[in-house]
Amino acid sequence: MKRTYIIGGIVAAAVIAGGGAATGVALAGSGTPTGAAYGATAVPAAATTPTTTGVGTAALKPGNALVDGAGHALYLFEADNGTTSNCNGQCAQVWPPALVGAAAPTPSGDVQAALLGTTTRADGAKQVTYNGHPLYYFVNDKAAGDARGQGINRFGGGWYVVDPTGNKIDPDDMAAPAPAPAAPTGGGYGY
Repeated sequence: MKRTYIIGGIVAAAVIAGGGAATGVALAGSGTPTGAAYGATAVPAAATTPTTTGVGTAALKPGNALVDGAGHALYLFEADNGTTSNCNGQCAQVWPPALVGAAAPTPSGDVQAALLGTTTRADGAKQVTYNGHPLYYFVNDKAAGDARGQGINRFGGGWYVVDPTGNKIDPDDMAAPAPAPAAPTGGGYGY
């Protein structure tokens, strides 16, 4: 009986907060919120899937990371299997793939041309890869330099911006600096 009230409360909250957009998420019960359930605005796929013409680097809040030619952050998805994307459907609405047209993207900045490539998605579109990772945008990154998707764990894995060597930038993986030694307190006894 309690479960019915809890689920009813979740559905009511989802309808009120998301204008009905998150109702499917609340009912699905997957434990993996999508779209509006965590602040992402779902928009039609055509509007969220720009064609990437260049890949460069920029100083983002998490560190020096890959960006497209317009300065928008590019992310990797830990749940991908090699160059095969595991982000489709609702996932691709929140994390649009970085697609390319007929020409391969051109590298700039600290991007290593040998690490830049493409993979074919399940729908036949060509997606940019870097160091074997398919690359994505985050729908809530509104301006060049935004990295609001950094460290989010949704759709079965973590999302991270990528450094020029092709690795995720994860502050949790970085070693904390050693604490400074304590200053000696004066006791006047000398050694």
